[in-house]
Amino acid sequence: MILLLARLVQIQLFETESFSKRNINLLEESVMQRVHAVSIHDGRGSFVDRTGKHLVDDVHGSVVLFPFLKYVDWPVEQLAHILDISPQHIMLQLTQKPVILKQNGKVLQLSAKQVEDINHLKVPGVVAVYAKTGGAVTADHLIGITGQNDTQVRARYGNKIQEGVISPHTPIGISGLQRAFDEFLVTSGESKLLYHVDRTGEPMFGKTVKYSSTANPFYPLVIRTTLDKELQQLAEKVVDDSGMKKGGLVLLDVQSGEILAMVSKPSLATYSQHAYTRGAKNQMLSAHIPGSVFKTVVAAAAIDKRKTSGAFNCDQDLYGEGPPEHEMGMLTFKESFAQSCNYTFAKIASELIKEDEDVLERYAKMLGLSQTVGWKGNVFHFTEFKQFPEEEARQIWKEQSDKHINKAIAQTAIGQKNVRVSPLAVANMMATIARGGQTIEVTAVKEIQYKNGAVMHAFPVHEVQSQLSQRVMEQLQQLLRSVVTSSKGTGKRYQSLPVTVAGKSGTAETGNDDYVNRWFAGYFPYEAPRYALVSVELYTNEVDNLAGKVFADYVEAIANKGM
Repeated sequence: MILLLARLVQIQLFETESFSKRNINLLEESVMQRVHAVSIHDGRGSFVDRTGKHLVDDVHGSVVLFPFLKYVDWPVEQLAHILDISPQHIMLQLTQKPVILKQNGKVLQLSAKQVEDINHLKVPGVVAVYAKTGGAVTADHLIGITGQNDTQVRARYGNKIQEGVISPHTPIGISGLQRAFDEFLVTSGESKLLYHVDRTGEPMFGKTVKYSSTANPFYPLVIRTTLDKELQQLAEKVVDDSGMKKGGLVLLDVQSGEILAMVSKPSLATYSQHAYTRGAKNQMLSAHIPGSVFKTVVAAAAIDKRKTSGAFNCDQDLYGEGPPEHEMGMLTFKESFAQSCNYTFAKIASELIKEDEDVLERYAKMLGLSQTVGWKGNVFHFTEFKQFPEEEARQIWKEQSDKHINKAIAQTAIGQKNVRVSPLAVANMMATIARGGQTIEVTAVKEIQYKNGAVMHAFPVHEVQSQLSQRVMEQLQQLLRSVVTSSKGTGKRYQSLPVTVAGKSGTAETGNDDYVNRWFAGYFPYEAPRYALVSVELYTNEVDNLAGKVFADYVEAIANKGM
């Protein structure tokens, strides 16, 4: 009896929160033994577009059914009538645990009236709630995915685990904005339906189902993005309809540098970790070979250094050693840009680098083609916070010695060799040119909001005044416009669009003779620029130029909607 009494004292008084070598919290375990829970919302923060529309369609009206309904008489016909399904369908889903009613394998989504009507029935064991059940995601790559990583959770949120707010199995951000803003999004407490069970685990009939949620009216937080949901969905439709397998598009607001739409292919299965680990990354943030799009940088330097006079023999190949694949004759600098003559830009780049070997890096930066272009800065206690932690840096030269090798200079001048830039950076370059040279860091998030809509933190605009003269910017704008207006321009297909377009095409060799990267980057309307758009198809051997088609179709779709 003394030993038994000592054991009870140990359990009840001294080791109630840390019993045995496994440090078991007996108080929590005893509650869990008699009270079970149905999670209806994990408490993680959400994403909305610039106008407040939800980008992740995952909270719906749902009906929860408790297992004792199998053994009692209840008005299942009335519930079936409200849901417009058969009573048999409802009864077949009842199990030994509470379930959220499904139809055709998916959670049955209820209207606000259905939620009200079901709860008005006041049937014990039938509860209609707004639950987080998963759903369609707009801008899946940009928003990103969540997943479980016990080690990371313990390292980053040990205090929350100790406080009992989260468990080591709580999902955290793995990619995209889910990853960048994880510290703000991580749950502050679940919303649950609680019910008592008997010793066999069966729900106790007659006990009230209770709703448990965090009492904090400010959480979970809301991330207000810069996206326009209508433009984003329109972009996704255009890219899907084109049949593009790898690539995508980026649409920026010229004046603010905000992302309005972003699509990356292949698509990311948002609720599957495997899609991310198998390489379905955001191609719009990844650095790729740009091809002739990079000639825009050489053109800016040539205009500023006054290297544009005279005629260029475009019946020579890139190195001036023989005929090119397509002979173009003697062309002016403007004609060379419109028709994308490689020899002209190889020759000019060679002259520029002889005078200043860092000339391409400097002019790329002045055009907004910086190492990275996404917003970065201090946010609360986070130093150098990045909205795009996965953005890959720009590269122009891999080896400094290449600046003294003529063939390496020629290849670099036309965006080949080791040149790598992301579509996001190219879009920022076009936006910079369109607004006259002012460089702005690209943003995807406008502000972090409390649950009640109050602003927790707003992201300020990070801008740099132009270092290029008005003369340079005006001539650069005219060059980009000539690509479309010229009868032999590489962008002449856009002449028939309902708005005026300026831009530059690019076809980049990938190292495999059969596969290329195809680009078109530009802005519109030309007279009063509003949008900067980049469309790119990566590593393709298709005859059709899908990048050009996507650019044209999206511009036309935006114009037709009057947006």
